[in-house]
Amino acid sequence: MCHLGLITGVTAVFQGTSLITLDAKGRLLMPVRHREALLALCNGEITLTRHPDGCVLIYPRAIWEEKKALLSKLPYSARVLQRIVLGGAVNLVLDRAGRILVPEELRGLCELEKDVALVGLGMHFELWRREKLEALEAQSLAAGLAPEAADFSF
Repeated sequence: MCHLGLITGVTAVFQGTSLITLDAKGRLLMPVRHREALLALCNGEITLTRHPDGCVLIYPRAIWEEKKALLSKLPYSARVLQRIVLGGAVNLVLDRAGRILVPEELRGLCELEKDVALVGLGMHFELWRREKLEALEAQSLAAGLAPEAADFSF
């Protein structure tokens, strides 16, 4: 069970990009800094699912339960989104070595191969085929930043 009291009000638990290699069985070794946070927040209980952009989303279980409830309430016009996200969801637990087996279906649908990028985005992760993420970022930057992003100051 995730300790939501620890999560509530926190906006950036997971951050950074880790370049990782899936093993021959499709297992992902979670980086130590994230593994420790996942164990503390939710005893390693996570949910993986698909994102419409073509990556795998990884949520601590309680955060996923909140997202699942919101997705379930969407109108019929959002059926495709529900089918992709809810239909692709699978509950997992980190093993003793801190690994998760990314199901073959998710690896295939999201074109995950050996070289992947794990991107921490606050309360969840995105798992991308490395080349696909690089191409998407280059394409997005070439198209120009959205006005909301262009106003950000470093």
